[in-house]
Amino acid sequence: MSEALEVQGTLTKNRQLADLTWLRVGGPAELFFQPSDLDDLTAFLRALPEDVSVFPMGVGSNLIVRDGGIGGAVIRLGRGFNAIQIEGTQVRAGAAALDAHVARKAAAAGVDLTFLRTIPGAIGGAVAMNAGCYGSYAADVFVSADVVLRDGSLVTLGKDDLRFAYRSSDLPQGAIIASVVMEGRAGDPAELEQRMADQLAKRDATQPTKDRTAGSTFRNPAGFSSTGRADDTHEAKAWSVIDAAGMRGARRGGAQMSEKHSNFLVNTGGATAAELESLGEEVRKKVFQATGHSLEWEVIRIGQPKG
Repeated sequence: MSEALEVQGTLTKNRQLADLTWLRVGGPAELFFQPSDLDDLTAFLRALPEDVSVFPMGVGSNLIVRDGGIGGAVIRLGRGFNAIQIEGTQVRAGAAALDAHVARKAAAAGVDLTFLRTIPGAIGGAVAMNAGCYGSYAADVFVSADVVLRDGSLVTLGKDDLRFAYRSSDLPQGAIIASVVMEGRAGDPAELEQRMADQLAKRDATQPTKDRTAGSTFRNPAGFSSTGRADDTHEAKAWSVIDAAGMRGARRGGAQMSEKHSNFLVNTGGATAAELESLGEEVRKKVFQATGHSLEWEVIRIGQPKG
């Protein structure tokens, strides 16, 4: 399949993915493509046979790749997709730009996107997953996105097209976000910088930031509006129902639910993807038995089991 594809970037067969995920687990990608620029990406998708699946991979911050790997093509955007441009209170960021870098550069220009500072990952993933914290979500600041569809065509999608919901969007199957336009509120750069410093201190005090995790493992079992904003009449948090089920610190092989924050799944060393996913499923089962809440995965799990 790869022999017939001519690319300007890097195309690798059977590329191991474990070193690209924050949890350090997972098998190989059948095809792993790193496009050099937008034209390279669109040409690749146009030439790729229609029956070949496509999975866009960001920086691997919220991902479990199963031990048997991923069939089809995995696409990871890099330097050709990480530019950040600011005009007034609008920020255009390439999909590969890290959330933290966007927040810092925007703050220096007096634009408030500070909620992005502590979100792991890149802007493309933040939009696709409607990432959020401290009461703000990607949907709140989203204006539009340039998106390459599975057939290689380039389109611009607005908020109505993506139909944001809690921790999700309606991005077309196989589509790749290339860049995003966001609108923040104007603010004082020094005040925005201090807010981000406070957020970092709070995160480091409450989350296992020095461990191998993929961020929050499960979505909060609460009510949310169609824009992805929390309904304050629903108080349950994922960590609280995990605690109620007695699963804080639970282990399976090298996998553990963090003692510091029980909604973080940790690779304590040598865990397999199967152990991490199996422990997560055990947590879901115990939480339902103890509280009646059905936890939904926030971490993306993809690929085939080994063997």
